[in-house]
Amino acid sequence: MATNVASDRDIIVENSRDPMAGQTALARETVSAMSASIADPGPLGLAAFALTTFVLSSVNAGWISKGTEPIVLGLALTYGGLAQLLAGMWEFKKGNTFGATAFTSYGAFWLSFWAFVAFYAPKVPKADVAHAVGIFLFAWGIFTLYMLIASLKTTGAIAAVFTLLTVTFFLLAIGEWGGTESLTKLGGILGVITALAAWYASMAGVVNSTFGKVVLPTRPLKA
Repeated sequence: MATNVASDRDIIVENSRDPMAGQTALARETVSAMSASIADPGPLGLAAFALTTFVLSSVNAGWISKGTEPIVLGLALTYGGLAQLLAGMWEFKKGNTFGATAFTSYGAFWLSFWAFVAFYAPKVPKADVAHAVGIFLFAWGIFTLYMLIASLKTTGAIAAVFTLLTVTFFLLAIGEWGGTESLTKLGGILGVITALAAWYASMAGVVNSTFGKVVLPTRPLKA
């Protein structure tokens, strides 16, 4: 009891010296409580990435007509772009550096893809379009490669997504540079597989959270 009284006295004295101390402590507690109440944004980010990637990759694989590609623009703007960007912001709130960097970046990827096709592609000389798209995809491949390294400390499901996505970006980039349709189609097929892997990781997050137990394993790699 004496110890508690002394501690309370110390807090009162400290607060009297710094009138903002109490407010600062309260703010920290509020932020901590808010962070604890935020749902996991990961499944949303993964689902947004997966669906948009699936549709575009189906076009790249030659499974559906090239003329249907504009449907991707709506997805790139709203779901793959804005929804994934929001997931990244919520990951920042939760203190997840990996998730924040990944979802914010790939949300920006889809927004930049939408902006390029909608506004800037016609301004690029026809002979240079393949080179422009190729360097765009290759640069994203480099980013995905180092995110793959970081993903090796997350889960097997996430690491699989980044492994597949890294190869997909490089295949598509080389296909654009060389004008090799077979590589572009292969990149499209691998993109579809990447989307399925991302959907699985998203589904695991939703189902496991809803059921309150591991229904779909993701194989943690943090140990």
